[in-house]
Amino acid sequence: MRRVIGVVLIGIGAFLVVLAPLVRFQVAERLIAAPAGYYGVSKLEAAGAQYFSIGDLKVVTGDLDITVTTRGDVEAADDDRVVWDEFTAVNDVTNGKTGIDYTLRRSAFNKYTGEGVNCCGANIDKEPVQLSGQIYLFPFNVEKKSYQVFNSTTGKAYETKFVGEEVVNGLPVYKFQQTVPPTKTETLTAPGDVIGLEDSGEVQVDRVYDGVNTYWIEPVSGSPVKQEQQRHEVLKTQDGVERSVAFVATAKMTPETVSDLVESAKEAKSQITLLKTTIPLVLLVVGLVCVVAGAVLTARRRPA
Repeated sequence: MRRVIGVVLIGIGAFLVVLAPLVRFQVAERLIAAPAGYYGVSKLEAAGAQYFSIGDLKVVTGDLDITVTTRGDVEAADDDRVVWDEFTAVNDVTNGKTGIDYTLRRSAFNKYTGEGVNCCGANIDKEPVQLSGQIYLFPFNVEKKSYQVFNSTTGKAYETKFVGEEVVNGLPVYKFQQTVPPTKTETLTAPGDVIGLEDSGEVQVDRVYDGVNTYWIEPVSGSPVKQEQQRHEVLKTQDGVERSVAFVATAKMTPETVSDLVESAKEAKSQITLLKTTIPLVLLVVGLVCVVAGAVLTARRRPA
């Protein structure tokens, strides 16, 4: 009887020992992914921002409230990709102006790496766009190196450098910074007198953007927990001379949003650690114990 039990224990132990690396390197890799049905609301604030008000035909200064709503399109998700739709609304709380800017964005990206995928009607404000670089997430197990991160204002990806380690609400994170050089985003027609060109009639102006975007990323899950955008947009005439502010602001995530993102990142980190470390280690240890116990039982003989 002992021999039978010993053989069974050896079989179970061998199975668990083989299962441990499978869970670690195959099962976990398939389960750890960005969700297709994601839904989230992030809020940012920009104190003392300046923007050109179409209604007032002048530059206005005020504190801005920015709400970003992101929702996953489950039906468009397929194989290794997910598709998320984003709507951003900007309100001027100082001057009581709502909807001073709206932005729509549709993005597809690899749910395992976070890299952009060109499909599914990806666009910014209904204009088709070619996606590249990291879209919403950094890859799992983020390294201390530079990554290409997509910038939705210019529709291009730029180098985003690792600049250090910090702690956000008790959570260790990596800090990355992206610098976008002056880039023309669109050409507009504006009355010359509103940009300081008297008796000029209608003139063409280029909207030129540059900025510095900073990301705080939880390295195990690749989840962003904090973000800051230094946005500088001006209107330039065709001779390259800056004529007016278009939108100048430093937007920071609210403490409530940061707190929510930190909690989400902690949960994601725990799940990844469970799948990639805790469960495989337990399976391996229990498997080895079973093998050893089975070997001992099969080796023992009844006394004569």
